[in-house]
Amino acid sequence: MTDEPRLGLALEAVLTRFRALFVQIARARGARSDELDEIVQDIRLRLWKAQGTAEKIEGLSTSYLMRVATSAVVDRVRARRRQHEPLPERDGAVPPALQVAPDDGIERSALATQLARVLDGLARNRRILVQLHLEGYDRQEMCAMTGWSEAKVRNLLYRGLDDLRVAMRQTQAGAHDGRPASEGTDDDG
Repeated sequence: MTDEPRLGLALEAVLTRFRALFVQIARARGARSDELDEIVQDIRLRLWKAQGTAEKIEGLSTSYLMRVATSAVVDRVRARRRQHEPLPERDGAVPPALQVAPDDGIERSALATQLARVLDGLARNRRILVQLHLEGYDRQEMCAMTGWSEAKVRNLLYRGLDDLRVAMRQTQAGAHDGRPASEGTDDDG
């Protein structure tokens, strides 16, 4: 291929320009520091395979690069977890994807704390599935991890997500009007 040196330069330019973003995405999704170089290399390979020319790589949008990076990170973290971790039981813990980095604002920290409290209030089976969902696992992976049927996982997940939405709305409504969440509005909409 005659465009190979230019392709390599285009890839290197994109990876250099967006490395900080890729690292931020990796850390937010639970990647370890020793995995960062491998993740960047995986992003390089994905871009090379999917785009193939310097012109295409040079014209990529930031949102596309974020999706590629997120996909690479999630695949890496899932592979590690499949090899080393049993089904997580995280009573009171915020999923790694939602943990607050030191440079995040106070508001995000408060939201993460609020989310952790709401998750703790969910029924155990629903809480497990919602946490796995928030960490990026799909339903088939949840079935494999829990040993439950697809129908059970789907129903518990949807009910758990609905419970989470309702509880988060109630706690936020209570915070905005100065009343505790239990004294919030009674409307369901």
